[in-house]
Amino acid sequence: MGKIQFINEFEEDESFDYNKRIRLLKKRKLDQTQEKIDMEGGLDEDDYGRVVAPDDFFFECVPNHENGSYYGYEGWRTNYCKLLDEHPLYCDPLDAFVGRGFFFMTRQKGAIWNPDIPYDELKEAFDQYNIVCGIGSDGHFTPDLRMGFELGWGGILEKLKKYQNVNHGEEHREFYESEIMVVEAIIRFLNRISREIRELSCEERNPYLRRNLREMAETNQKIACEKPETLRECIQWMCWFSFFSRLYNRGPSGGQLDELLRPFYEHDIDAGIIDDETAKFYIACLFLNDTRYYQLAGPGDDGRDMASHISYLILEAADWINIACNLTVRVHDNMNEDFFRTSVRYLFKNKNAWPRFSGDNSLVKGFMRCGYDQKLARKRLAAGCSWMSIPGMEYTLNDLVKINVAKVFEVAYFEMMEEAYRREPSSGVLWEHFEKHLRRAIETTAKGILFHLHNQDRNEPELVCNLLSRGPVEKGADVTKSAMYFNMCMDGAGIGTVADSFAACEQRIEKEGKITWKALTRQLELNWNDIDGEYVRQMMLHSERYCGGNTLGDQWAERINRLYTRLVREQVDPARRENPDYPEIQFIPGWFSWSNTLEFGSHVRATPNGRLNGEAINHGANPTFGFRRDGAVTAMANSIARVQPFYGNCAPVQLELDPGIADTEEGVEKMVAMIRTILEDGNTLLNINIIDKNKVLEAHKDPSKYPDLVVRVTGFTAYFAMLSPEFRQLVVDRILAVNGENECGQAYSCGC
Repeated sequence: MGKIQFINEFEEDESFDYNKRIRLLKKRKLDQTQEKIDMEGGLDEDDYGRVVAPDDFFFECVPNHENGSYYGYEGWRTNYCKLLDEHPLYCDPLDAFVGRGFFFMTRQKGAIWNPDIPYDELKEAFDQYNIVCGIGSDGHFTPDLRMGFELGWGGILEKLKKYQNVNHGEEHREFYESEIMVVEAIIRFLNRISREIRELSCEERNPYLRRNLREMAETNQKIACEKPETLRECIQWMCWFSFFSRLYNRGPSGGQLDELLRPFYEHDIDAGIIDDETAKFYIACLFLNDTRYYQLAGPGDDGRDMASHISYLILEAADWINIACNLTVRVHDNMNEDFFRTSVRYLFKNKNAWPRFSGDNSLVKGFMRCGYDQKLARKRLAAGCSWMSIPGMEYTLNDLVKINVAKVFEVAYFEMMEEAYRREPSSGVLWEHFEKHLRRAIETTAKGILFHLHNQDRNEPELVCNLLSRGPVEKGADVTKSAMYFNMCMDGAGIGTVADSFAACEQRIEKEGKITWKALTRQLELNWNDIDGEYVRQMMLHSERYCGGNTLGDQWAERINRLYTRLVREQVDPARRENPDYPEIQFIPGWFSWSNTLEFGSHVRATPNGRLNGEAINHGANPTFGFRRDGAVTAMANSIARVQPFYGNCAPVQLELDPGIADTEEGVEKMVAMIRTILEDGNTLLNINIIDKNKVLEAHKDPSKYPDLVVRVTGFTAYFAMLSPEFRQLVVDRILAVNGENECGQAYSCGC
C-alpha cells in the first residue's frame, strides 16, 4: 500500500518547538494548495484540507449499474469499504494528527442519481426556472460527534449489532449489513494506519519526530476501537470522522467546537497531561486537517453563555495557524463581552474573514415559529455557509436547494409581454404572473425534496453520518427515513435583482413615463444594444434600488420576501401533499445563492434593473453592489433585516470593509457595536471581509504573489489563489465597491 511521507527531510539532530512546527506546517499547506491549483485548476469551494493524491494511487470502482456508476446500500458499501482498504496514508511527522484525504467518492462515481428512479415530471419546471432541486445531494446536516466520543468505533459496532437483533425484519437487513461492513472497514483501516505510522517511526532518524510518530501510532491504535479519553485522542477521532465522511460524500459540518473539546481539555489539564500551548497546537492541527464549520460561544440550554477558556484557545490556535477557517461566533443577549471583543480583534488582526457572527435572537425566535421550543432552538448551530442544524437530530438539505427567482421573474415578464395584446402590461399584472410562476417553482421544489427523501436511500444512503445521528441505528433505516426532525431548506436567489427590476419598471415606466413596456422589452431582447440602449440601461440602472433605504426597491423586496416566505410555508400543510409520509416536515425559506450567483446569472437574460444578459445576479440577500456611494452599512443591513424570512434559516449580510478602519481598541469597540446593531435589528448571519483593494487587485493579476491571501467568497473562506478567474472577479467587484469607482465613474464607499 502506498504511503505519502516526509521521512529524512530534516537533519537527525534538528530540534523543533511548536512555533517552528506551525511555521513549517503552514508553509507546506500553501505548497499543497498550489499543487491542487496546478492539478485541478480553480476550485470555487471550501479548502476541505485535501491533498493531491500520490501518482501511483488510482481507485477503480465496482459499478452495480450498467451506466458504470453505483447506487444503493450494496453499491456504496462495496465501494467505500474497498476504498478504505486501498486508501494510502498521508502522514506528516510535524503534525499532531493524520486524516487527510484526496477526493470525494461522489465526484468520482459518475452519474449522481440512479436513473432507474426517474423524476421526469419534475424536470420541466426545474429547467424552466433554473432550480437546483437537491435530488441526490448529500444531506448537509450535522451529526453529533459526542455520540462518537461516548462510544468509539467499537461501541458503535456493538450498538449496530444490538439493534440488528431488535429490528430483524427483512426491511432492515440491508441497512444493518451495510453499516456493520462500513464500521468494520473503518476499524480495519485505523488498525492498518496505526501499524504504518509505527513503521514510519522506526524509519525516522530525528528523535523528536520519531517520538511524535510513535505517539501518533499509539493514539490511532487506541481509537481504532476504544472511545477517546484525552484531547489528542478526541481531536484525532474528529480528524478521522472528517476524513471518513469527506471521503464518502464531502461530509457535514463540525458543531459547537468549544463544548466538544472542553471536557477533554479540562480532563488533561487536571491530570497534568497537557498545558495550554500543547492544547493550542492540537487545535491548530485540527484546522490544518480540515476547514469544517464550527460555532463558538452562544447560549446553553439555560441561556448562559458557553464561552470558556478553551473558546479563547480556539481563537488563539486559529490565529497561530492563520489559514482559511470557518468559525462562527454566536451573539446573544447574555454574551461574554470580553470573548466577543477578542473575536473581533482577530477579525481585524488577520483580515482573513474569520470569525463571522450569527444572531441568536432572530434565529431562535424564527425556529420557534416552526413549532419548536426555545431549548431545542438554541441547539440549532451555525453549521455551514448559510445554514443552521441541530447536531444528530435533524435532516436538512441545507444550502443544496436553490430557486433562481431572477429566472422566475424573466419567465413572468416575457409571458406578460407575449399576452400584451389582450391585457395592458403593468407592474400589477407583472406581479400576478410572477406570483403564479413562483408558486409553481416552489411547489415543484417541495415535490422534489419529498421525492429525494423517499428515494435517496436507494440512491446514496448516508452510511457514515447515519452512525452519529439519533434515529437511524435505533430504527434500522437511513437518516432520510428516520431522523427526529426534517427541516428542509428552500433558498431563494436573486431577490435584489428582482426587486430592482420591479422598482425600475414602476418608477421609469409608470411613475415617470420615460419609457414604455414595449420599448423596454426590445432593449432586454437586444441586451441593451438598440438605439440609445446604454442611455436607457443607465436610466433603469439608477432607479430606486433595494437597500437604498425605504426606496421602491426596498418596498418591492419586502413584498417579494413576504410572498416567497408564504408560498414556502404553505408547503408544510400535509393536505397539499399527495403522499402522507413525513407529516411533521418543515419547509424553511431563506435567501442565499452561495456560488450559484454566477451560474444563475448565466441563465437569465437582461433584466429591467440594467443588468446585462448573463451577468451575475445579486449575492444572497445583499443588494447589487456598487450603487450606494455613502458607505451606509447600517442602512444596507436594515434593508436586509426586513427581508429575513424568520423561520430559523439565514439570509446573510455580506460586508466588504476597507482596512483603513483603525485596528485599535476604539476601532474594535465600533465594530462590536456595529455587529451587535446589525444582528439585533433582526439579521441572522454576518460575513465580513476586511481586505485591501490594491492587494486584491494585485493578487487577481498574479495570484502567486499572495498565496496566503484568504477571502470570504460567500458562506465559505478560501485562498484567493485557489479560486477560478470568474470567482476572483466576483470578489474583486465586491471589494472595488468599497472604495473604487462604479461604472459611471463616481466614487462609492463600503457596504454595497
